[in-house]
Amino acid sequence: VQLQASGGGLVQAGDSLRLSCAAAGHTNSIYSMAWFRQAPGKERVLLGHITWTAGKAYYKDFVKGRFTISRENAKNTGYLQMTNLKPDDTAVYYCAAAAASSFPDYNYWGQGTQVTVSS
Repeated sequence: VQLQASGGGLVQAGDSLRLSCAAAGHTNSIYSMAWFRQAPGKERVLLGHITWTAGKAYYKDFVKGRFTISRENAKNTGYLQMTNLKPDDTAVYYCAAAAASSFPDYNYWGQGTQVTVSS
């Protein structure tokens, strides 16, 4: 499975942004797609994930209410919709995918897309 993340950029605090993650290859093996982020000088953290077939999304508490994960199976694309962005959301955002056999270990990763939120 190959993943291509896109949609990052420079936004102002309070803005919204939608990231996309296009999957290619053996997409029928995807059980879950997750979104992570890594801020400068910090470890990569999980934001949430979505089950690819059922479309059930799960979130870490610190993004609940502001971030929404979705997917469009027909396009083999996952999305991370972010609202009310804050400077602390500045990070490189990654999408990742896991097969059912490896979940919750994510073996397939996109290249990351930079999100910068100015105050």
